[in-house]
Amino acid sequence: MAEANFMHQFINAGETAISNLLLAHFHELGLTNDEFLLYLQLESFHSGGNDFPDMTVVAERLHLATSQVYQMLHRLIQKKVLEIQTSQDKSGRSQDHYDFSLLYDKLATLSLQQTQQVATAKKDDSRQKLFEAIEAEFGRPLSPIELETIGAWLDEDHYQPEVIELALREAVLNQAYSLKYMDRILLSWERKHLTTKQQIQQEKQKRTQRDSNAKQPANTTNNGPQIPMYNWADPDEQSGSKE
Repeated sequence: MAEANFMHQFINAGETAISNLLLAHFHELGLTNDEFLLYLQLESFHSGGNDFPDMTVVAERLHLATSQVYQMLHRLIQKKVLEIQTSQDKSGRSQDHYDFSLLYDKLATLSLQQTQQVATAKKDDSRQKLFEAIEAEFGRPLSPIELETIGAWLDEDHYQPEVIELALREAVLNQAYSLKYMDRILLSWERKHLTTKQQIQQEKQKRTQRDSNAKQPANTTNNGPQIPMYNWADPDEQSGSKE
């Protein structure tokens, strides 16, 4: 009987839904533990249909003096996370209620900033890896001018790092260890509207197949697979050798 009575009370008490995002970041929004607990209590009353509870009742729940609760409310208003709004009910009577919209706005801004920080960190990491890959293939450190050139590819021309890495690979295959050569490759792809790694690889496969079919002699001795190369920096050149 007691258990059934408890379950009845438990269900009728309702629930208060709190975002895990807010739970994880309320300190970063400037709330202390006590202030966040007050927020939870006010949300609990709101869930029960009371948007402006008696602070004496709230204070009893928190085991604090009513004056302390009012001080916390004042601090929340000063921190611009809480407002006391006034609206009219269906009968035209004015009613006050606590509004935490400013808190949620701050949370949204914080979330956006953190997302941007992660994206910036990934961008910086991919940029550094690209610098290191080019230096490794060239066998020497990049000069300030070369670093500036690569930065322009990324920031002004908006080439994807993986596309620049493909251009590096093509340059190495053609034994041309220079950014000027890579730039000609990148411009060649841009003119052909090849802007992603997948598009470039598909175009290479098509060209390899066409070249293979065009160069098939009538009678050949199978001495191993042919590996055709295409000089993107000089599309008119038909062989992989460089003068």
